[in-house]
Amino acid sequence: MIALPSLPRKYHSASVWALYIVGFIPAVSAFYLGATGQLPGNAIKEFEHLLGIWALRFLIATLCITPIRDLFGINWMRYRRALGLLAFWYVVMHFSTYMILDKYLDFASIIADIAKRPFITIGMAGFVMLVPLALTSNNWSIRRLGPRWNRLHKLVYVIAAAGALHFTMSVKVVGPEQMIYIALVAALLVWRLLRSRYNQWRRERARPSYGAAQ
Repeated sequence: MIALPSLPRKYHSASVWALYIVGFIPAVSAFYLGATGQLPGNAIKEFEHLLGIWALRFLIATLCITPIRDLFGINWMRYRRALGLLAFWYVVMHFSTYMILDKYLDFASIIADIAKRPFITIGMAGFVMLVPLALTSNNWSIRRLGPRWNRLHKLVYVIAAAGALHFTMSVKVVGPEQMIYIALVAALLVWRLLRSRYNQWRRERARPSYGAAQ
């Protein structure tokens, strides 16, 4: 296992808030570049694209927390909720940009896009699934829902897959960037299937051998 210096408990809350602050820097930076005419091509489309990419990145980062703990013994679980909520707010900004700045709240056009363009249909479905996860990302919901909370939040894997597919289908040419995100999400889904077996193997390996003790 990798041994990293442990952050003192008194700094845990501050480090989570620091993650929120740092997490919104890409959105603020992209907005500034767009507002000052420094984004190439169609500034609105580019801003929308950047927000979507960061939403997918934060989703993947959220899903990486558990494998990192299982495989390397690095416990960053305190940041998982913040990463998930950052992903949610980036998705909200992504779709708000699409609906307000791109479509000017032309709901007929938006509904037509959702119905006729598969990548938008998939993206909107992912967004709808993400809403209940964001609303229940609090201690009260965990206590209230009990085991149902874990079952509900397993939807994040479906959402991440939808996000990667949405991004891949939104471009004319699928390149290395899209393939990397698809591969990462696929690897995380495979790990989810193998995790219980791996943890069982690790526990059995950690048990003392009675024959060796003699």
